[in-house]
Amino acid sequence: MEAFLVSSGIVALAEMGDKTQLLSLLLAAKFRRPIPIILGIFVATIFNHAFAGAVGNWITAYVGRDAMRWVLGLSFLAMAAWMLVPDELDDVEAKPARFGVFGATVIAFFLAEMGDKTQVATVALAAKYEQLWAVVAGTTFGMMLANVPAVLLGSKITKVVSMKLVHAIAAAIFAVLGVLTLLNVGNLF
Repeated sequence: MEAFLVSSGIVALAEMGDKTQLLSLLLAAKFRRPIPIILGIFVATIFNHAFAGAVGNWITAYVGRDAMRWVLGLSFLAMAAWMLVPDELDDVEAKPARFGVFGATVIAFFLAEMGDKTQVATVALAAKYEQLWAVVAGTTFGMMLANVPAVLLGSKITKVVSMKLVHAIAAAIFAVLGVLTLLNVGNLF
């Protein structure tokens, strides 16, 4: 349960103001069809995070426990710093005429998520926790927590929530996880 809750919380915070959340806003504004967009985000996230989680588990199997603790601790600290860098939407164009709203969302969201903060976080979380399914379910749930309101409420969200504050909170959580992992406090890894 810890893996699910930590993964959900970290990814939901990391996703706030992220390029894929901005993509969610763009898709909602462009297509005005929330159900296929939400389903497309869900499918793309499941595939992307299952792949990222498998990579995290694979890495853990081939690296010693002590070395992995250092890699993870430093990765979490790097994620903390990365969270403080504002994200912009890349040039990801959805083509609904060819793939439909659902297909365009799956393709655009999957591609935008490649190498993204939340994908990297999923790799690190899967390396930290042995329950791959809990990490993937948690990171997917976190993505949906951040993106469904973006699709449903559109640009109204960005007027109410300070993205700088959300990024600072997420950075602090990653920093604490990094320090605790490096210090091996509570045998976290």
